[in-house]
Amino acid sequence: MKAFIVDTNALLSFVTDRNPKQQMKVASLFEKAAEMDCKILCHVHVITEFVYVLEKVYGQKKTAIREMVTDLINMPGVDLLHHIDFKVLFDFWPGTVTDFGDAVVASVWSENRRATVVTFDHRFTKELKQIGALI
Repeated sequence: MKAFIVDTNALLSFVTDRNPKQQMKVASLFEKAAEMDCKILCHVHVITEFVYVLEKVYGQKKTAIREMVTDLINMPGVDLLHHIDFKVLFDFWPGTVTDFGDAVVASVWSENRRATVVTFDHRFTKELKQIGALI
């Protein structure tokens, strides 16, 4: 089964109207996961960043954020990951992958190399190409 690793900006694009094209791409991915046609891998660090940005940048109420996160982690086809291999993470950060949160996602990819990273972050996309995560 195809697996996808989501980063924070992919989740933000899904729940906000900041970019309708990105929102549709992520929505389609979540629909496939709900039908068990693929698997979505989401690290808890991504959830932490997601909560922070929704509250501090978008001004969302904590109760609304809690509902979004609860829906996400209870959704069929979504695996919430807790493990961080800091040795791998520090192989990427701060050298090749300059953002710590992105390095967490890169380390998840390193452990799940058949998975595709879903991001709309142009800088992170370039960094993923450097480490061989994107062709």
